[in-house]
Amino acid sequence: MSNLLEKIQNDDLSPSGQERALLADRLLSSLDDDALTEVNTAWIEEAERRHQDYKQGKRPGISAKDVFAEADSFLK
Repeated sequence: MSNLLEKIQNDDLSPSGQERALLADRLLSSLDDDALTEVNTAWIEEAERRHQDYKQGKRPGISAKDVFAEADSFLK
């Protein structure tokens, strides 16, 4: 990892979760269309795999209340 990336990583772990989420959004938005398409495709494939696992009973469901509580904890 380059020195610049290490500095960004170390400096950016101290802001709040919401600030890190905004930074991540800006970084993703700065990618060219091809890179963004690859990221989106990977997430779609992962979501489909998880859905199949859920339908086959390999993955338990999670209540919306728990999902939102976990998401809130990351943003604090």
